[in-house]
Amino acid sequence: MIRELPDGLDTVVGDRGHRLSGGEKQRIAIARLLLKAPDVVVLDEATAHLDSENEAAVQAALAIALQGRTSIVVAHRLSTIRQANQILVLDEGRIVQRGTHDELLAQGGLYAELYGLQFNESNATD
Repeated sequence: MIRELPDGLDTVVGDRGHRLSGGEKQRIAIARLLLKAPDVVVLDEATAHLDSENEAAVQAALAIALQGRTSIVVAHRLSTIRQANQILVLDEGRIVQRGTHDELLAQGGLYAELYGLQFNESNATD
């Protein structure tokens, strides 16, 4: 992506320069995360503006980058959090379920319902 910018790393971005798409902004933010390598990471809708192909690539990179780090991931795309050690399901600001992806699917409830809707499955058994 950097190679495609008019002046590479020297390209001015923002209101007075090259405008970045939502996906480009997200990829740059994730690249910064990888370079800084903090102990604690908070991601809020990290893949929301990415197409399916880029989402898969970013998720693979994040899986490696987040190893050994405490991470809090806010996501509406459930594919983003499938590998999480602990998923908290919120409904109207309250925690209504807690567990791993497999545990939450087995419980049924809101997580399984949302998962089924997102992945067009009549039976959320993945």
